[in-house]
Amino acid sequence: MFDSQVLAFTLVAAAVTVSPGADTMLVLRNVLRGSRRDGIVTTFGICSGLFVHALLSAVGLSVILMHSAALFTLVKTAGALYLMWLGWQSLRNVIRPSDNFNLDANIKNKTNTLQRSFWEGFLNNILNPKVAVFYLALLPQFIKPTDPVVAKSILLAGIHYILGIIWLVSLSFFIDQARRFIVKSSVRRRLDGLCGAILMGLGLRLVCDD
Repeated sequence: MFDSQVLAFTLVAAAVTVSPGADTMLVLRNVLRGSRRDGIVTTFGICSGLFVHALLSAVGLSVILMHSAALFTLVKTAGALYLMWLGWQSLRNVIRPSDNFNLDANIKNKTNTLQRSFWEGFLNNILNPKVAVFYLALLPQFIKPTDPVVAKSILLAGIHYILGIIWLVSLSFFIDQARRFIVKSSVRRRLDGLCGAILMGLGLRLVCDD
């Protein structure tokens, strides 16, 4: 199964991975909210969702999603509302004074925070119908008629997973290091507000797209 098609998919997936989008903004938001651990756990949540899309594409369920206008609209709206909710959570931190901006904040509930980061990333990915359509349109281009469809789909999703982990984890470390130089809480609030506004904007764009 390791052939020129796999290499071609790797190049395409790499280009998609480094393109800024909702995943990037969510990782940025969660690193600012907590630490690089939050960004890393969010990354694993995001990338885990790729296997869900790969399996759906492999068994043809994504075809049902594409050909059922009502179901597509439902998933699309759910994903958009979820993005907007995440954005509102960030904007609320700007409006309401919070200890989230304290770099030395109490971490006794860190486990719960990390769990929340994982599920935020996972839901952000699987509720995005554009990812489902992307996989449905892309994966067949790199699967031969003689290939085992499910196994090849999982292989390609695994490559995308590794690329996503490398890129978003690196981004988490970079943001966390840069954050150490941001000593004013007002600056952190502006950054968090910017992330929130972009997430809400992405949600609006998703629900308004035809």
